[in-house]
Amino acid sequence: MSARARINRQGRIVIPAECRAAAGLKPGDELIVEAVGEGELHLRTPAQAIKAAQAIVARRVPSERDLVAELIAERRAEAQRE
Repeated sequence: MSARARINRQGRIVIPAECRAAAGLKPGDELIVEAVGEGELHLRTPAQAIKAAQAIVARRVPSERDLVAELIAERRAEAQRE
């Protein structure tokens, strides 16, 4: 899906309705805007950004490791040392 849009004098852009519908975006949704190259932006919701980060971690951390449990154990050990 592609469409054209213009940036107005205030730096605003309106995402065409068909693109918003295809992406499942609704009025009031928060978006993260990331510059990825000259003249190129990626738009995604915070939930999509979290899913992408989780996928990166999942590829690098064995599934049998529980990072949350490790963090809690580290915090408890730090608390005992204080």
